[in-house]
Amino acid sequence: MKKVLYTLACGAVLTSSVMADFSRVEMGAGAWMQTPKGSASYTDGGADGLYTSSENDKTETYVWVLIKHPVPILPNLRLEYVTLEDSGLASGQFKDFNIDPAPYTTLSYDMKQYDIIPYYNILDNTSWITLDLGLDIKIVDASYTAAPSGSFTGYSDSVTFAVPLLYVRGRVEIPSTEIGIEADVKYITTGDSTVYDVRAKVDYTFDFTPAVQPALEVGYRVQKLDIDESSIDAKLDIDFSGFYAGVMLRF
Repeated sequence: MKKVLYTLACGAVLTSSVMADFSRVEMGAGAWMQTPKGSASYTDGGADGLYTSSENDKTETYVWVLIKHPVPILPNLRLEYVTLEDSGLASGQFKDFNIDPAPYTTLSYDMKQYDIIPYYNILDNTSWITLDLGLDIKIVDASYTAAPSGSFTGYSDSVTFAVPLLYVRGRVEIPSTEIGIEADVKYITTGDSTVYDVRAKVDYTFDFTPAVQPALEVGYRVQKLDIDESSIDAKLDIDFSGFYAGVMLRF
């Protein structure tokens, strides 16, 4: 009977250890200090619409959640949210409005981005290395406003679309420390268009208790939207880049 109880106790400890390794929830939030740069144009049917970013520094809030479970056949899940804003000068004729005869007007826009990322662990802290592969569905909820100028009465509109991107994440835990180095890439290219979202960071975990572990993260992020397709009336070449910092919790 003692042997049976001992075996069951060992099994329970082992199962608990395995679940601790293969079940995890992480979440984080912080501020991304970035500078939008670039331009957009609309030339369909002889139109001559042009937008140029004013390249003003912005600070935007980001939030993310990672959910890892022990069922190998099902993908794990990462969710992200960030809002990007920009403003600049616009001129000429666009699809639904014409700024002329005023020479320029102010155009501002924001893009709320929701990233839904199912992924698989290829390596899970194997020799301190983690490697994830998956698919990112980036849902963009964009709205823009062209301010009144001269005889131009102004215009506003919104659009929602989804962009699929390949997702790769790599992480290295520095042995005998609470420091992690991590990078992830979301990328797609088709024809003359390329979209990518790249991050690299360092984080430090405060190992106060195994149940809840707070951490700090500092990194650099670059997002590029280069859209140039014959089937699309507008061309877009915008990037957002800058440092970010935030707090994390691991469960």
